Amino acid sequence: MAWLQLKAHVSPDNAELLEELLTAEGASAITLEDAVDDPVFEPERGTTPLWQQTVLTGLYDDLEDVQAMLERVARAWAKQAAEEPCPEIEYDVLEDRDWSREWMDGFAPLQMGRRLWIVPSWFEAPDPEGVNLLLDPGLAFGTGTHPTTALCLRWLDELADNGGLDNIDIMDIGCGSGILAIAALKLGARHAIGTDIDPQALQASRDNARRNDIEDDDFELHLPEQAPATPHAVVLANILATPLIELADTIANAVAPGGRIALSGILVHQAESVLEAYREQGLIMHEPTEQEGWVRLDGYRPA
Repeated sequence: MAWLQLKAHVSPDNAELLEELLTAEGASAITLEDAVDDPVFEPERGTTPLWQQTVLTGLYDDLEDVQAMLERVARAWAKQAAEEPCPEIEYDVLEDRDWSREWMDGFAPLQMGRRLWIVPSWFEAPDPEGVNLLLDPGLAFGTGTHPTTALCLRWLDELADNGGLDNIDIMDIGCGSGILAIAALKLGARHAIGTDIDPQALQASRDNARRNDIEDDDFELHLPEQAPATPHAVVLANILATPLIELADTIANAVAPGGRIALSGILVHQAESVLEAYREQGLIMHEPTEQEGWVRLDGYRPA
């Protein structure tokens, strides 16, 4: 069937109100997008900041009385935001298309290193003899497409090539989708612990692990304050530079003597500050590995 699409440019202060008004009119979906290239790299914890120029889109299955709807939205806006004019709302009709099929067509298997592949569930594995991690692209958590995740996955693949993951324990701090821990387990690790401050991330990690035939006992998931404090042979933390620095002592102490560490979510200009924080914790850190403006920092704790 055809869909009605409403679209408006809003400021961060006005986005929530317009979203409420369009939802009240029966929107099937509301999306928020960056109107320009204005990334938000380091939000404060517990916040969900919007871009200074945000495009808000509402999707409707009712194509009738569009003008009447826009008039109702404008009147409701005037009552609740009298000092601000209602944003101009444009609309058009989207032709009947298989949107889910088009979304699926935008993804393909990704090779990460020599053996590791990230394979959406609707694809056949390109290399049946490879290490294939089944992970459907989603909205909230890592899928391997972002450089920060890809840098860590390639590091794990290289480590596994040299036997560095065989039968060892790993910790994934800020596990998100669980992609790094799951990859490590499929590449030979014996046991993984994943931590995240977001319970939804822990659930996503559990779902993805089961999709990849990872037993629950092999992949423990915890909120940070509930995680065991035992050192691990490999520690991964793909978060952001600020929390990496703030948590340097905690993350570094999770690395066992002789153990390895990989840090990501770091912009090029932030690398030196993160390196310094971890060298102060007694770790030997290598020079950054860069991809598209992001870096991975890896190193080890002397035995």
